[in-house]
Amino acid sequence: MSIRSFLKIVLVSGGLFAFSPVVFPVQAAPFQLAQASGQSAEAKVNQGLTFIQQGKLNDAIAAFRQAIRINPNLAAAHYNLGLALRQSGQLQPSADAFYQAAKADPNFALAYANLGAALLEGNNVKQAREYLARSVELDPRSGVAQYNLGLVLMQEKNYAGAVQAFQKAANLSLSAPEPLFQLGQTYQQQGKPQEAIAAFQQAIQRNPNYVEAHYSLGLVSYYQGNLDRALSAFRKATEINPKFANGYYAAGLAFVRQGKTADAERVLRFAKDLFTSQGNTAWAKKTDQQLQQIERIGQGQPRNR
Repeated sequence: MSIRSFLKIVLVSGGLFAFSPVVFPVQAAPFQLAQASGQSAEAKVNQGLTFIQQGKLNDAIAAFRQAIRINPNLAAAHYNLGLALRQSGQLQPSADAFYQAAKADPNFALAYANLGAALLEGNNVKQAREYLARSVELDPRSGVAQYNLGLVLMQEKNYAGAVQAFQKAANLSLSAPEPLFQLGQTYQQQGKPQEAIAAFQQAIQRNPNYVEAHYSLGLVSYYQGNLDRALSAFRKATEINPKFANGYYAAGLAFVRQGKTADAERVLRFAKDLFTSQGNTAWAKKTDQQLQQIERIGQGQPRNR
């Protein structure tokens, strides 16, 4: 199952715009603008933050760049420029800005964390791990860094290391469900379904509306043969997001295994319509094949395997 990436931006004290990349909405520690050589560069940074709050992203980028021209060694200006560039979808320029922030302040743990996250999104896994390891070294209690390090280790198939990183992230950020969700995914890769189920259930406790956690709980339950729990999880996922086609498709397969072909046909037809409307022709075709198999069962013909 692929790792999904999301962007979460929150304001923190000290005049910095904190970016918690790759799924994890965790409040970052404040960073003071101690390096400003004068009020002018700091004022430009604060002006950029105001533009961000107003939704004027391009103006914010321009203000941060002006601050850098005034004081090239102001880590806060490079850092916030990186956040703004990432928000605008400019992945490589944002990574360059985070690198400059870390260069200006070698002890700026969040700069390394965001640089690692940007590199991870760009599939530069080796360098991402190096910078995230540096961030953890500087701030072992950074849930953001621990979480993103876990994602890197998971991609490297270092599942034992990923489990440790996700567990640390979950303990450091007690309200965030994403580390527990990824912990469950990692346990699945290790062939530990019971541990995966427990992790997904804990993620759901933190966020009852976490669609992916309900769906993943359903998948593990399905392969464990617990079809009632699987159907309950798929049903909850589709209640939260009625357009979640995968949930209906998976429910259809569970109904087939239960011998409830009428229910299976009903939800699979709904899934097919959703896949088609969403432009997912491959899965619409796959769903149609399942419907044809159900039709053959109804006609008393042997089912293809």
